Amino acid sequence: MLATRAANPAALPTGPGWAYEVKWDGVRLLADTTGGPLRLLSRTGRDVTVSYPELGGLGEIQGAVLDGEVVAMVDGRPSFAALADRMHVQDPARARALAAQRPVSYMVFDVPALYGVELARRPFDERRATLERLDLPAPALLSPVYDDGADLWEVTREHGLEGVVAKRRASTYQPGRRSHDWVKAAHRFTRAALVGGWRAESTGSGRLGAVLLGAPDATGALRYLGRAGSGLTGPIGAALTELLVPRARDASPFDEPVPALDARGTHWCEPTLVVDVVYLTRTPTGRLRQPVVRGVRDDSPPDPWDEP
Repeated sequence: MLATRAANPAALPTGPGWAYEVKWDGVRLLADTTGGPLRLLSRTGRDVTVSYPELGGLGEIQGAVLDGEVVAMVDGRPSFAALADRMHVQDPARARALAAQRPVSYMVFDVPALYGVELARRPFDERRATLERLDLPAPALLSPVYDDGADLWEVTREHGLEGVVAKRRASTYQPGRRSHDWVKAAHRFTRAALVGGWRAESTGSGRLGAVLLGAPDATGALRYLGRAGSGLTGPIGAALTELLVPRARDASPFDEPVPALDARGTHWCEPTLVVDVVYLTRTPTGRLRQPVVRGVRDDSPPDPWDEP
């Protein structure tokens, strides 16, 4: 189940029919034991169980589907950058080593099934009460729920957290649907964007200087979100370059003109690589303001053009 993004914090729903949670800055995963051994599944359905060996204790919960967010904490706050090294690891030995160095937590916020019983059609409050009776094995934690969304918004801002999710207490769990029963608001916007081209640094170093970002619209056309040059130093830039070069193509993949200033010196590529981007807002033409690339995502599809 996916949340609808609020246009601004004032658009978060209020009243006794709503509950509020922290919007965790991590990777969404389902923990599934309905078929026997534990499987950790990304939003795209990819099995990432090997990437997070420290979550193996979730296999003790029988016949369950748990919904939650994997987070890596740095100085008491979730850090997507710290999680980036963990997301793509498929070698068990390396995954165990990274788990020892930088363990993750699993913030659990829903339970669509438990002990083989389907709970998705039951109201949020009932599913939440079921979750609270579960003895979650470390490092899984129950994501706290609050009654006052405005207070939680201010607390998350003061502590540098990503934002707030409002959930209708009477709502069912709707798999695969972006529902208005869950509404999210963030202090800075984030999105998963496609890379359609890249440019080298102008200094002649050969290092990655910028990526050109896009998003699919309702017709499937690739629209231009703008150029991002921040966040590409160090390992992220090197990893992106290695992934982009084999995707090279002769012409722009965008279905609309790219401004000449951005297109100049660009190496075009097949738009199949998804990156995580944080940004301030969008211009009236849809460009991202102050975009910063935080890492590669293979756990979710790109966000659509009409997302704020």
